Amino acid sequence: MLIKSLLIFILTYIIISAQKMKWHRLDRPSGALLGAVLMVITGVLTLDEAYRAIDFNTILLLLGMMLVIAYLKIANCFKYLSYLLITHARNSFLLLCFVSFSSGILSALFVNDTICLMVTPLLILALNQTKLNPVPFLIALATSSNIGSVVTLTGNPQNMLIGVFSRIPYVDFTIHLLPIGFLGLVANVFIIYLLFRKDINFKKMDAIALIKPELDIKLTTKSLVVLFFILLGFIFTGNLPLSAITGGLALLIISGMKPQHAMEKVDWTLLLFFSGLFIVVGGISKAGFLTLAHNAVEPYLGNTASSQIIHFSIFSVIASNLVSNVPFVLLSATWIDKFIDPKTMWYALAMSSTFAGNLTVMGSVANMIVLELSKEYVHVGFWDFFKVGFATTLVSTIIGIIILLIRVNPP
Repeated sequence: MLIKSLLIFILTYIIISAQKMKWHRLDRPSGALLGAVLMVITGVLTLDEAYRAIDFNTILLLLGMMLVIAYLKIANCFKYLSYLLITHARNSFLLLCFVSFSSGILSALFVNDTICLMVTPLLILALNQTKLNPVPFLIALATSSNIGSVVTLTGNPQNMLIGVFSRIPYVDFTIHLLPIGFLGLVANVFIIYLLFRKDINFKKMDAIALIKPELDIKLTTKSLVVLFFILLGFIFTGNLPLSAITGGLALLIISGMKPQHAMEKVDWTLLLFFSGLFIVVGGISKAGFLTLAHNAVEPYLGNTASSQIIHFSIFSVIASNLVSNVPFVLLSATWIDKFIDPKTMWYALAMSSTFAGNLTVMGSVANMIVLELSKEYVHVGFWDFFKVGFATTLVSTIIGIIILLIRVNPP
């Protein structure tokens, strides 16, 4: 059973990782679904075991947040906020700061992929009116949205998994990750400025003229009020899935429009991707692979709380780029309770798996969204991205490690 499940696991992750290869046309959700079905038809899991392997708490959390985000998209809220920020930039350095900090803050609240999807087209329109090199600003959007998303349990999909598995209170998580995210954003701005200082300066530039997006004030108000109550639910009940899905359902009822308009904007393929991954990981877990993998790497993860933070964070950055961050979080979640300070290690996992997404273009979906949406306007080369991504991943991870070390070794 172990060999069988391992072969299915390897096949699944090759398909998930090798999206640019010509020898297959399957996308990530299809690859995960293929692996899930193979786990059942080869007898690794029964159908009932496959159902039980799916963590419906995570699925409900994702679905609830997607519904809220869908209504904010329909209301043009994200485009309107982006418009306000971009048109108030008076020089290229300020524009870099506005893009970086706005995408980082919004990603903490509304999921990084969504922010990149909404902001990229508007940013391209704005840059098209200037003589500025668009590359550093597009890279700033992608990398900052990844960094900012680390701050909350709902900032990105892997953090949502961590929130469900760890049951760490929403406020506790944010308190510990906020300084890491903020300093990471500051570092990212200065890294991009230093690497592109020929293109970014403090000279006054002409005001950027964009067509003002039409904001649906009524729907925006309803959505933000519901979001506020969802956050209250996160804080006071600790039940992330129930709070999110209740808020999503409330908006379906009070929005004043047909639910299908919001349903069409839900990323159902992401939910399918997660469901398939849960089953694949459930199969290798039943076969004992996760225990074997932990036993193999445990000697290299340190024997003190401090050394475990350092070693595991480095290991997580590397592994998240090999198998992608969401699958790595699923694989390593069972190891956390075996560390000396499990709660801090959840923070380390969130920090390192998120920052790992900035290392290469393929490191996160947010990166690929920005580059895909801008490819007809400008080409962002692999090395252009990598020189920023490597530096910001290295510096932000070091910042995160230092802050977590201070937590376990207070002065």
